[in-house]
Amino acid sequence: MSDIKDPENTILLELKGGTVAIELLPDVAPEHSKRMKDLARAGAYDNVAFHRVIDGFMAQTGDVQHANMEKDYNPRMAGTGGSDLPDLPAEFSKLPHDRGTLGAARSQNPNSANSQFFINFNDNHFLNGQYTVYGRVISGMEHVDAITRGEPPANPDRMISVKVAADA
Repeated sequence: MSDIKDPENTILLELKGGTVAIELLPDVAPEHSKRMKDLARAGAYDNVAFHRVIDGFMAQTGDVQHANMEKDYNPRMAGTGGSDLPDLPAEFSKLPHDRGTLGAARSQNPNSANSQFFINFNDNHFLNGQYTVYGRVISGMEHVDAITRGEPPANPDRMISVKVAADA
């Protein structure tokens, strides 16, 4: 964890295999970075399932409305909800969707991102300019690589806890 340069803009994602440190990019996507910190600080991401995990592509999570595995978990609805906060405007940039980057999940509307996000398993440059990149894994990518696959997975993995490093 010595890679953490800015604890206020680093997320610690606790998975079954260990901790994943994610550096947020508030200079590139300030609203998305702030939203992730706000939801992490509220505990909203704790116990939320990875509801869509595609080998060679990405792992998606963050549906705080339907995918909390400890409270009202609905596998049929997981991936359709968000938080009670308003949707975010797109913050597209020139940053590529490289392996380990964090992208904002959304509907067809580019300004519909809310709480869901995905972590790229591979370089997925076909997503460039279409989804907001607002973070990158700086350590623990091996734990992301170990997330159970499926759409949805039969026995999904979850984010055990999500914290801002400054608060940990």
